[in-house]
Amino acid sequence: MTTPALLLAYAGCDTCRKARSWLDAHAVSYTVRPIVDEPPTVDELRRWIAASATPLRRWLNTSGQSYRALGKARVDAATDDELVAWLAADGKLVKRPVLVRGATVLVGFKPEAWETALGV
Repeated sequence: MTTPALLLAYAGCDTCRKARSWLDAHAVSYTVRPIVDEPPTVDELRRWIAASATPLRRWLNTSGQSYRALGKARVDAATDDELVAWLAADGKLVKRPVLVRGATVLVGFKPEAWETALGV
């Protein structure tokens, strides 16, 4: 039996709801972790960013209030360590959803990419 995937999602996020529907439709077993209540830790982020092959700055939810509160100039000037610390401190700053299944880490929801990565 395959270990269920971990889906970090926000209940108020339309994209997260679409991702959950897609996972259900494709019979992918998963557990949900509320990203706002339990944001990824610094250690998780370091592992997942490397595994995702997605650049760190692409992990930022640039359309959210948390990003706007920081401001583009401040984000642009931040070090990678600062960005990871901010992502770990504020789940709404993280681009959603995040799906972790074994060595596969997907950020954001793109059905075609998910289908390829998950082999469904």
